[in-house]
Amino acid sequence: MPNIKLLTLIAAGFLGQVAIAGGQEAGLNVPASVAEAVKKTDYASVRIKSYPVAVQCWSFRRFTFLETMDKVTGLGIKYLQAYPGQKLGGEFQGAAFNHHLAPGIRASLKKMLRAAGLSVIAYGVVDTGRTEPEMRKVFDFARDMGIRTIVCEPKDQDFPVIEKLVKEFNIRVAIHNHPAPSKYWSPATALKHIKNLDDRIGVCADTGHWMRENLRPVECLRLLEGRIIDVHLKDRSDFGKGQSAVDVAWGDGRAEMRTILAELTLQDYAGFLTIEYENEEKVMTPEPDIKKSLEFIRKTAYFEGYEQLLKRYGWNYEKHGWNHYGPGYFELDPKTGVLKSQGGMGLLWYAGKKFKDFVLELDYKCSSPDTNSGIFIRLPEFPRSDDYIYHSFEVQIYDTGQGIHKTGAIYDAEAPSLDAFKAAGEWSHMKITCQGKRIQVEINGRQSLDWEAAPRGKVKDFSLEGYIGLQNHDSLSPVYFRNVFIKEL
Repeated sequence: MPNIKLLTLIAAGFLGQVAIAGGQEAGLNVPASVAEAVKKTDYASVRIKSYPVAVQCWSFRRFTFLETMDKVTGLGIKYLQAYPGQKLGGEFQGAAFNHHLAPGIRASLKKMLRAAGLSVIAYGVVDTGRTEPEMRKVFDFARDMGIRTIVCEPKDQDFPVIEKLVKEFNIRVAIHNHPAPSKYWSPATALKHIKNLDDRIGVCADTGHWMRENLRPVECLRLLEGRIIDVHLKDRSDFGKGQSAVDVAWGDGRAEMRTILAELTLQDYAGFLTIEYENEEKVMTPEPDIKKSLEFIRKTAYFEGYEQLLKRYGWNYEKHGWNHYGPGYFELDPKTGVLKSQGGMGLLWYAGKKFKDFVLELDYKCSSPDTNSGIFIRLPEFPRSDDYIYHSFEVQIYDTGQGIHKTGAIYDAEAPSLDAFKAAGEWSHMKITCQGKRIQVEINGRQSLDWEAAPRGKVKDFSLEGYIGLQNHDSLSPVYFRNVFIKEL
C-alpha cells in the first residue's frame, strides 16, 4: 500500500512544525503559526455559547434505527445524524436506512420522526458515488427527507459535481476525517480541496479521530475556521491508536473539551454538536456517558438557558422579529451577525415579546470615543413616536459623557459608579439585570451600576415589563452590536 500519509502531507503543502500532544514533532498537518495563535488565545475568558446537540446513530449501531429513535428521545435529544446501513427494524424488516429506500418507506419514516419530535439533520458518512446520477440520488434523498447536510469523503475528481449539486439543492456537504489511511485524516488535506469552493462545502470535524492521529483538536479547528459545518464531538482517554485509548464522556478525557467549545464560540460556529460515542466496551449501554456529556455541556455553556434575540435562520443572521422606528437604520452582516448603526436618531427594537425580569447580555463596540448610543429596556408599547424615551430607561453608551450621561449610566437618571468600558475600536461586554425595580449594569465583568429605579430626569413613569431596543444615534460615529442574548428570570 502506498504511504498515504506522506502523499497527503505533501499535497497539503505545509512545511512547518506541528504542535501535537506531548510536544513538537516535524510534520505537515497544522502550521506552527496556527499552533502559536492557539497558544496566545485567552480561552478561559470566553463566554461559551449553547449549541444544539445531535446524536450520530452509529452510537447505537447494535440497535435498529427505530430503537435508536426511542433511545435518543429518552435522552431528551431532538436531532439525529443517520448513517447508511443501519437496520430500520419494526415493520421494515430487511430494510436499512440509506438513499435507496423506497418512497413509501421514506414517507412512513418521516411520519414516525414527526410524531416523535425528531429531525434527521445529517446523513453520513456516505459514499456518494463517482458519477453525477449516483451523487444526485444522494442529494434527492436528502432533500426528500429534509436532511440539510451530507457527510462524505469525496475523491479528488468528485468535487466539481458535488459543488454543482450543492448549489442546485442548497444542501451542505461536510468532509469527514477518518484516521489514516483515510484520505482526510489531516485537516490540511480537506482545507486544500475546499478552500476555493462554495462555502456550503466544508468539514465534519471529528475530534476523536484527530486524537487518534496525535493531533490537538483545538489546533485543527483553528486551521479550519470558517469551513466547519458539523462536529463529531468526542473526548478520549488518551491520544494515539493504542487499545488503552477509548471514547469517554465529555470532560473526562484529554481532548480539552472546554477549550474546544471556546474555540467554536470564537469562530461563531453555527452547526450541531454531534455525539458519536464509539467505546466498544459500552456499545450496548452508551446512555450513561451520553447523559454525562449532556450535563457537561449544560454546566460549561455560559449562555445555557438564554435566548439569542439576533440569530441565524438557516446559515445566515437575519433581523427576524426586529423592527425599526425613526430615522436611520442598522445594517446587519449576515455572516458575522454584527449590527452597524447608520444615521439616527432611531431605535431597533425586538418585537417578539415583552420581558419582565431578565438578564440581557450583548457585546458592543464604539467607532470613536464620541460614539453615542444606548440600550432601551422595558419599552411599554410599540414605539410610534419619540414619546417612548419618557416611559422607559436607557442604559447609556457615551464614553466622553459625564455623570448621568456616561457609558453605564441610566440616561438622565443615575450615574455609573466606575468606568469599565474598553477603548473605542474594542468590543466590550455589557450585562443588564432587571428584577422588579432594581437595575444592575456590568461592563466587562465589573459592576458599574446598581439602582432601585424611580421616575427621574426625562423619565416620567416606567413599566416593569416591556420591549428591548438598540439606539442608532447619528451618522458620525457608528455603534456596533453582536451576540444579543436574554434570559428571563
